[in-house]
Amino acid sequence: MDRSQKAESVAFLSGVFNEAGAVVITRNLGMTVAQSTALRNKIREAGATYKVAKNSLAKLAATGTDYEGLVDLFTGPTAIAASVDPVAAAKAVVEFAKTTDKIEIVGGAMGSQVLNEAGVKALASMPSLDELRGTLIGLIQAPATKIAQLTTAPAAKLARVFGAYAKEAA
Repeated sequence: MDRSQKAESVAFLSGVFNEAGAVVITRNLGMTVAQSTALRNKIREAGATYKVAKNSLAKLAATGTDYEGLVDLFTGPTAIAASVDPVAAAKAVVEFAKTTDKIEIVGGAMGSQVLNEAGVKALASMPSLDELRGTLIGLIQAPATKIAQLTTAPAAKLARVFGAYAKEAA
């Protein structure tokens, strides 16, 4: 890797750290190419990025960002999963880690808050931004639905009473 490639890698990683809502650091423990491809696809589907990075370059890129606390985690064969949605990267990595013992979750961070492995797993168990938005919209719509039901209920009751009288008369 020459100097210009190193500079490009540091610039890319700095961009990842500056835009990310959460970052997860993993350690590869001998994954096959198929497993690595499956992990990358799962992370991409979640709307996150996954980058195997040279530790010294990752440390340089993290310096001066909110993720500077992660510098100590960059040892051994590490990779970085990051996403704008604070839950997406963690959820994808944790779900994949359940299927194989070839990947280790070292830790992560959400902004300047550094997380250990248990913290990353707790973050992964939270609902994503899309799920939270759906829940919020459902809560907002519920009162309107109930009001509509209440306004139509008296008319429906009257119709049932008239229908019952009509059946008795016939």
